Amino acid sequence: MSFMQINDLKVHYPVRGGFFNTVIDQVLAVDGITMEFERGKAYGLVGESGCGKSTTGKALIGLEKITSGSIIYEGENVTNKRRNRKSSFNRDVQMIFQDAHSSLNPRKRVRDIIAEPIRNFLNLTPKEEERKISELLEIVGMPEDAKLKYPHEFSGGQKQRLGIARAIATNPKLIIADEPVSALDLSVQAQVLNFMKDIQNEFGLSYLFISHDLGVVKHMCDHISIMYKGRFVETGTKADIYTNPQHIYTKRLLSAIPEVSPVGRENRKRERIRVEQNYQAEHKNYFDENERVFDLLQVSNTHYVASTSQVKGVL
Repeated sequence: MSFMQINDLKVHYPVRGGFFNTVIDQVLAVDGITMEFERGKAYGLVGESGCGKSTTGKALIGLEKITSGSIIYEGENVTNKRRNRKSSFNRDVQMIFQDAHSSLNPRKRVRDIIAEPIRNFLNLTPKEEERKISELLEIVGMPEDAKLKYPHEFSGGQKQRLGIARAIATNPKLIIADEPVSALDLSVQAQVLNFMKDIQNEFGLSYLFISHDLGVVKHMCDHISIMYKGRFVETGTKADIYTNPQHIYTKRLLSAIPEVSPVGRENRKRERIRVEQNYQAEHKNYFDENERVFDLLQVSNTHYVASTSQVKGVL
């Protein structure tokens, strides 16, 4: 049973020009996406830079104004709603930002950074608050004395851990993770991802994991949506996307995943060329004359692909 539904979400930015500075066009950053979130599951949102992934995450949490569509949380429409600072939605939906350094106030100690959501939503005494901060630091593998330091005293991976500690401080239902490991070293990436998996299992969290890395998403997510130019080109379970991709853009992304092993290098190169040729040949069946992605059509109970109705019959 889903606790949050996103229905035909759109975020459009006006382009102004002319002598009277009138609206002459629209940038369709997010152009009609629909999602549902269930407790304890991880959802991946994948696509190239500029496709609208981060805008989607910011719109869900209220950092971007929604042009149309709706966000239903626990049966209540919270779209563009002026919410009380201590509303249940603000408490239950948190975000981990891509730039961990910029998301932490450089003038505050770690104690005050983590304590901010606690003070906003939890009615704790000073001793209880101090104990809670220590527990959160322990959960993310940070030492006790970290709470007395400032953000600039930590590495990138440690800052990301502090961002995670702040996000889970109020025991949220959904965490929107906007490329949380893209700026980290590979060894630190694995450490942070495994840690996020652990706290998901421990606290029953749901994730919206935003990334352009299909390898990372495969490790983290149960359900995956592929995004291109503000629209979903394909959605489905992890098995649907990785073992039975249908959209030419999804196949293009999957073929671009690098392989470390030199064995079969020439075969992989030929496959990428074949996929690219197929992308050019089949383009008209998946995009209209304005390069807009077609509406999603159902392939199976869990699998949807954006294409013309003629293509659906052969999928």
